[in-house]
Amino acid sequence: MVTMNWAAVAQIIMIDILLGGDNAVVIALACRNLPKHQRMKGVLWGTAGAIVLRVILIVFAVAMLQVPFLKIVGGALLFWIGVKLLLPEQGDGHHEVAAGTSLMAAVRTIIVADLVMSVDNVIAIAGAAQQADPGHQIGLVVFGLLVSIPIIVWGSQMVIGLIERFPIVIWGGGALLGWIAGHMMVTDVWVVRALGPQGPIVEYGAALIGALVVIGAAMLLIRRTVPDTSS
Repeated sequence: MVTMNWAAVAQIIMIDILLGGDNAVVIALACRNLPKHQRMKGVLWGTAGAIVLRVILIVFAVAMLQVPFLKIVGGALLFWIGVKLLLPEQGDGHHEVAAGTSLMAAVRTIIVADLVMSVDNVIAIAGAAQQADPGHQIGLVVFGLLVSIPIIVWGSQMVIGLIERFPIVIWGGGALLGWIAGHMMVTDVWVVRALGPQGPIVEYGAALIGALVVIGAAMLLIRRTVPDTSS
């Protein structure tokens, strides 16, 4: 059980790094007009508020995943998020983030922007937490988020450089989301009621298929969108 808990923590941290990379950019843009002595306060308070709000959302998401069909819907959404993560980016909307002219305005901007961008994080983290012991799920979520905060806020450039140097990291992240999606779907309350509890072979098999589906779908879409230069 301990191994499974640490596996869930590792998944939560990886999800936050891969899906939360934009948060560091948003934080920087929101605080760019603050006086230098207030910028770190804006970063810390804005990040703290965003994390607290995200934990609250995840607590509700973990509970709601016990409702029939919600894991199936959540898994389908994770498939889409995983594929989207692997596709080439089309433009950049960071310029639309307004810079705060006061500390409270910057903090408010960070919290609101994080709320808008956190749907994918919340669903993915809730799905990862579902694989741990029910009594430890919320604690693992909080621990994973706390560990990922300094990585996102202070280590974002290092992470971005690592991803640019080793693109396989992104593909691993997309496969991870597909893995979680497949596991979520086969353990949905409705599926368990209709077919009975699934054994580890079925659960891990569904997770593996989910990972392969995300990778395959992304490769197919990339191949279709890349212009053919052979002719």
